[in-house]
Amino acid sequence: MLLKIVTLFLIAMAVLAMLGRLRLPGTGGGRFSLGRAKTGKCPACGRHRIGSGPCPCGKG
Repeated sequence: MLLKIVTLFLIAMAVLAMLGRLRLPGTGGGRFSLGRAKTGKCPACGRHRIGSGPCPCGKG
């Protein structure tokens, strides 16, 4: 019985790992979209931009 439970647990973990690597077309970066918009990077300094405000470097 314990062997069955361990086997089912390992199968469930393998399925979750496969779903985590799943890439869907048209979802921004190819991953699951969780409602977060990708803002990208500042073209001037290359920092990641968080939110919709200007970059702290003042150039982007």
